[in-house]
Amino acid sequence: MRKLILSLSLFITFRTYAQDALKYQTPPQSILELAMAAPSPSVDFNSKGDVMLVMERTSYPTIEELSQPEYRLAGNRINPANFGPSRGGYITAIRIKLVNGKKEYAVTGLPANARISNIRWSPAQKSIAFTVTNNNSITLWKADVASGVAKQLSTRRLNDTGVPAFTWIDEERILAMAVPAGIGNAPEKPVAPEGPTVQQTSGKAAPAATFQDMLKNPYDEKLFDYYFQSEPLIISNSGEQVIGKPAIYSTAAPSPDNQYLLMESLHRPYSYLVGAGRFPTAIEIWKMNGELVKKLASNPLDEVRPKGFDATSNYPRNFAWRNDAPATIWWVQALDGGDPKKEVPFRDVVNTLAAPFNGDPTLLVQTTNRFAGISWANAQLALVSDVNNTQQKVKVSRIDPSHPAQAPVTIIDRSENDRYNDPGEPVMVKNQYNRSVLYVSPSNELLMTAPGASPEGDRPFLSKFSLNDGKQNILWRSQAPYYEQVTNVIDPAKLVVVVARESVTSPVNYYLQDLKKKNAAVTLTAFPHPQPQLEGVQKQLLKYKRKDGVDLTAMLYLPKGYDPAKDGRLPVLMWAYPREYKSASDAAQVRGSAYKFTRVNYGSPIFWVTRGFAIMDATEMPIVGEGDKEPNDSFIEQLVMNADAAVDKITTMGVGDKNRIAVGGHSYGAFMTSNLLAHTNLFKAGISRSGAYNRTLTPFGFQNEQRTYWQAPDVYYKMSPFSYADKIKTPILMIHGEADNNSGTFPIQSERLYNAIKGNGGTARLVFLPQESHGYAAKESILHMLWEMDEWLMKYVK
Repeated sequence: MRKLILSLSLFITFRTYAQDALKYQTPPQSILELAMAAPSPSVDFNSKGDVMLVMERTSYPTIEELSQPEYRLAGNRINPANFGPSRGGYITAIRIKLVNGKKEYAVTGLPANARISNIRWSPAQKSIAFTVTNNNSITLWKADVASGVAKQLSTRRLNDTGVPAFTWIDEERILAMAVPAGIGNAPEKPVAPEGPTVQQTSGKAAPAATFQDMLKNPYDEKLFDYYFQSEPLIISNSGEQVIGKPAIYSTAAPSPDNQYLLMESLHRPYSYLVGAGRFPTAIEIWKMNGELVKKLASNPLDEVRPKGFDATSNYPRNFAWRNDAPATIWWVQALDGGDPKKEVPFRDVVNTLAAPFNGDPTLLVQTTNRFAGISWANAQLALVSDVNNTQQKVKVSRIDPSHPAQAPVTIIDRSENDRYNDPGEPVMVKNQYNRSVLYVSPSNELLMTAPGASPEGDRPFLSKFSLNDGKQNILWRSQAPYYEQVTNVIDPAKLVVVVARESVTSPVNYYLQDLKKKNAAVTLTAFPHPQPQLEGVQKQLLKYKRKDGVDLTAMLYLPKGYDPAKDGRLPVLMWAYPREYKSASDAAQVRGSAYKFTRVNYGSPIFWVTRGFAIMDATEMPIVGEGDKEPNDSFIEQLVMNADAAVDKITTMGVGDKNRIAVGGHSYGAFMTSNLLAHTNLFKAGISRSGAYNRTLTPFGFQNEQRTYWQAPDVYYKMSPFSYADKIKTPILMIHGEADNNSGTFPIQSERLYNAIKGNGGTARLVFLPQESHGYAAKESILHMLWEMDEWLMKYVK
């Protein structure tokens, strides 16, 4: 019966979505070779920086692998066969390399074709632990760093659906979340429903975004109960000790002194509107043997929130351990009821409670905007961040945890889009508890790593940041013709660092550098060019203005050996993604670097440089609304100005043929593409992947639009290309994953726009990729997508 139902559903899907009995196709050889290039290895350093892991990664899964059973529950996608995630890549092999020597060796003892994930260093860096996934289980493994020999630690299957599958406690003990021993068989789907599925509202406003993969019925609730429950146990040389009852745990975190556990668990009633992260939660502190010490909070279902990007729940949230103290919990509580529209002196408060947890909480700090994070240093210093998402502002303040009555001292206050003045992120080091804390020099300075945005493009830097006066002193900066960034600070006092270096012609490799002695860099890796077919492709950062004076940029790629004087004008593929700004000066800042290595991933437009196209990638499409103005009130007008300026730039250079320009984008870039085709005649074709086209289907806000449909119906109507489907006469190719999991980009968005264009006599093609979500994964899907795009561009543009 199940096979018959599946066959019927596939037949219905085929009849609904497809006019042609089309099998998976492959693109031309030049594109195929680039797409199938093996991924470069990834690297990871221990906290001391003297040992690195070089890890081989899986390539694309097959469509058969992607079509394995999958449940979509409460915002999660899981594999019911092994209690793990259903999508994602794995590590296939690990090599250990000593940074200060030439010794390099493989991790051995692994099962054949191991699928490795969740790699974590032990506290003393003597071992790494990781999970190995097979078709019906996930198990815990450990490898000795000195020898590279790996062995399986767990006899029990682990649950990796929600809470992390394991956490190191100390060098000998690991807290693991196991599939409950007596779990029994999975709930069977009833042949007939027991009754209707009912939801009810009682008059209280509950605006909710258009989340996907939510629970839909009582059977889904039973599946969620079954697959997300785990049993906490401690694994050591003595065996496996169960320390708690099975429950749906969302947090399981040892205290820094390893005396307590912070445990959060979810319980009913569940919601069909929001995901697991907002289900009712019990927050408790346990002893390491599972004995309850204190119940910190019992939060109800967080389904109803005020409206706005700065809205939050009115319940205690963000429970975590202080990294700089043996056993102190901190958490956040809204002071405005979670409503950003309320005028209050402070929006959030951070409270703390130290062991033995039987006193009253201590008020640590109050924030004028919404709390965004805290970085601990020691008893006298922590940095607190708060944000105003509506105004796109971020602030960082210094506090003294030992004297909470002292007012915070603001050290950073800027627009979050002002990349030129971004001081970066502080360097962290491990303390006596093996927790990450701020590095603070004897002269009361932080070390900061920053992207280093500038009018010349991104030039990452390492700097000293004074906590006394906020002054920043750049110690090292990336220099042309390279794009370099500090990835690890091995010794912050001596300024010994690991630098990732790349150039237009060389892929990312890693180097050990002593910035004080300024010795020659020691080469740590020598990864080859993963896509040699791109050697010789020309890359250039374009700068130009739109008619209202806002500066714009795009990254231009030209075919190998191309000379405009000899070869004439080229067809152009312009790829973009609109972004909203509250400041024209922020919007005008240069983004990206002309010196970065060009690695073409599956979603890139750069494939078509091998087919004779000029590629304008990352073409800036800013939408600005300064002061009280909302960016989207003039979305279409600004979008057209951006496109006009880009077309004018590429054509006045003598490179682009104004009669052979295509535009494309993914997600919000697809939304942009369809709008440009509806409101301009600049392009010969468009490509829209996984977009949303009717904003009335996202009525409680979208992207950076906070207003609801009922507050701004004209904006929703005018921004929707569906409203102007009769104007879309330029050929448009729409591609969409049938299992799209992104908020708002339901597959029906593409289906309805296609039907509207077809009904009005336009030219369109709609391609649904089976099993694919918002990003595409299967080899067959990716190659077919590239074939579709190539066919479209060759037919309508080149």
